[in-house]
Amino acid sequence: MLIVDGTLVPTRDRTIAVSSKNYRYSTNQQVVIDANSRLVVAVGLPLPGNRNDCRAFAESGDDRACWDAPVLADGGNQGTGALIPHRRRRGQEHLTPEQEADNAVHRRARVGHVFSQMKNWKILRDCRLRGAGVHHAMLGVARLHDLALSR
Repeated sequence: MLIVDGTLVPTRDRTIAVSSKNYRYSTNQQVVIDANSRLVVAVGLPLPGNRNDCRAFAESGDDRACWDAPVLADGGNQGTGALIPHRRRRGQEHLTPEQEADNAVHRRARVGHVFSQMKNWKILRDCRLRGAGVHHAMLGVARLHDLALSR
């Protein structure tokens, strides 16, 4: 089982970044991790920071990296074929216990922990690289993250 999510990486290269919800110029980086081992499976190409997750998942190439494995995602990935949390329907007061249990798994999704560990690297907190350098920096930090987990 894989988990996908996106994060904003602040960058100064305005050819690949746009002003986004944090009022900084940033790129949207989609990352796919293995749910069991928390190892990074794929890092998508950087996209402008104002792209929503469902569009960025398809355009970054991460959808092709997921093969036919089941993919967990947050509510921003509706329409991508990923498993997203249950929502109450109009007029429904509560979710069923099975739906609540499924949502508990989503709340404990490990991708947030992976992002926090990866953003400890200064290069991802304020990326000054241009062009493909942002993508290469993300790949390098992902590789170092995997090495740290596997030791």
